[in-house]
Amino acid sequence: MSGDLTLRQLSYFVALADARHYRRAAERVGISQPSLSQQIVGLEGALGVTLIDRGQRGAVLTPQGRTILEQARRIMDETATLRALAQDAKEGVNGTIRLGSTPTLGPYLLPHVMAKLHSAYPDLKVIVRDAAPAVLQDELLSGEQDLILTQLPVPSADTEVMRLFREPLKLVMARDHLLAQASSVSDADLAGQDVLTLSGSYRLHAQVAGLCEELGANLRRDYEGTSLDALRQMTALNMGISFLPALYVRSEVSTETGDVVVRPFRRDRMTRSIGLAWRRRSAHVGVIRHMANVISKVVRAKFAEHVVLE
Repeated sequence: MSGDLTLRQLSYFVALADARHYRRAAERVGISQPSLSQQIVGLEGALGVTLIDRGQRGAVLTPQGRTILEQARRIMDETATLRALAQDAKEGVNGTIRLGSTPTLGPYLLPHVMAKLHSAYPDLKVIVRDAAPAVLQDELLSGEQDLILTQLPVPSADTEVMRLFREPLKLVMARDHLLAQASSVSDADLAGQDVLTLSGSYRLHAQVAGLCEELGANLRRDYEGTSLDALRQMTALNMGISFLPALYVRSEVSTETGDVVVRPFRRDRMTRSIGLAWRRRSAHVGVIRHMANVISKVVRAKFAEHVVLE
């Protein structure tokens, strides 16, 4: 090696790897093409390896360049995180955070959360987007979301998870269903019953499918709901029974005049796990932890009677 490598050199190298062309990379970082080329040569000298094959095809990474690029990206991410932490410590909780939430949960929890966040951190701007859990996870890992509220698990080693609560799944059926007259429903009562659920893009689908297999019930494949409202409405038409999350039932199903009835099942021990997830190397991890703390407090204050706290 000769000379010292710098963060500037690494940032220019990452820009060149992304653009695959010296001129386009130089335009992105706001310097001249000769200056960019000089910085890359300096980085190669500092590391003692050739990073770029220079030919008519533009900037092509060497095998060593591909290996070093992965580490360079990590260094740039960690540097951004360090700067964000320092900024948070200096200025407090502010800026913009993108919060993703599954539509089976967000509408029944986030209104309380958003009011509390605005009261606690008036300078913090939170942009909320609803999407299916699988979509939210992809957006989290790609950086489109900073924080997601979702059904767990989130199967990625690149994320940090905070468990919030376990939410019971309520057994719901049409008012004229045969089981609607029973005071409680056993596992054996559900054998052979048709069961409705959401599409496979929701984790709830796999959970209900596993339960159907266990009980000998029939998971209807010809209809998969796109929302909990649609699922409730199809249940009201006696197309099958369904399992709906407790917070949805609390908000949208009237025990007296509703279009469906709710019956006890397994003493509310059939639950789904709900939590928050964010990238371990997020540049906003300090702000996110403050938000996570507020969300946890809202759950404990507003919903402790309806969920199992974790």
